[in-house]
Amino acid sequence: MNSRKTTEERYRAPALDKGLDILELLSRQPNGLTRAEIVKEMGRGPSEIYRMLERLVARDYVSRSIEGDRYALTMKLFMLGSQHPPLRRLAARALPLMDGFARRTHQSVHLVAPERGYAIVVAQASSPANWEFRLRPGAQLDLLNTGSGQTLLAFQSPDRRNETLAIWGGADRVRHLTAIEPSLEDVRTRGYRIGDSLQLVGVRDISVPVFGPSGDAMAVLTCPYFEQLEDTQAADVETALSALQEVAESLSIS
Repeated sequence: MNSRKTTEERYRAPALDKGLDILELLSRQPNGLTRAEIVKEMGRGPSEIYRMLERLVARDYVSRSIEGDRYALTMKLFMLGSQHPPLRRLAARALPLMDGFARRTHQSVHLVAPERGYAIVVAQASSPANWEFRLRPGAQLDLLNTGSGQTLLAFQSPDRRNETLAIWGGADRVRHLTAIEPSLEDVRTRGYRIGDSLQLVGVRDISVPVFGPSGDAMAVLTCPYFEQLEDTQAADVETALSALQEVAESLSIS
């Protein structure tokens, strides 16, 4: 008898196997599955699948749609498996380019990435000018109420959008998202967002998506632009946008 098979049989853990089977099944389904579909695919009883799904949802490995009838993987397995090296690698690649942007335009810039229904600042570069606005790395930003967050939302795939909605829960945020959808569509059409800061008076946010291989925005570069009357080297808005798009294009993965 094969020794590997003997070892596997000796150390079987049925509950763990069941949970892993569900995760592996969902990993092959980009649009998720209903509970009935999971039961059919796995050939198990509805009650045991229900209990396992509830635990996976509670532990945030699986998300449930707003309607409550469809399940999909969250990003938790990815985050656990990588412990954020992709974000660290992205930040390491981005920082020299961001520093170059800051020196060229005399404006600061920060890089944000989506995480559990929010946007997290993962890197920041300061302007050489006397005045700047900056966000500290690690700062958590609201997706609905910041230029960076709205740009991330604008370039989320439907699956990622549904995952975000499932994390949020509650009708208020869904209504807020519906209300700003025309603005998000405008951002998608333009390919970037330029608009008044949703947090500060006198600052215009320039936000550009950084695309991952799936076509989603895996991150966003934002320049909190403001005019500096005494700095003749500061770039105008159009120049800053063009420079920021160059950085985003260099960081995007096709």
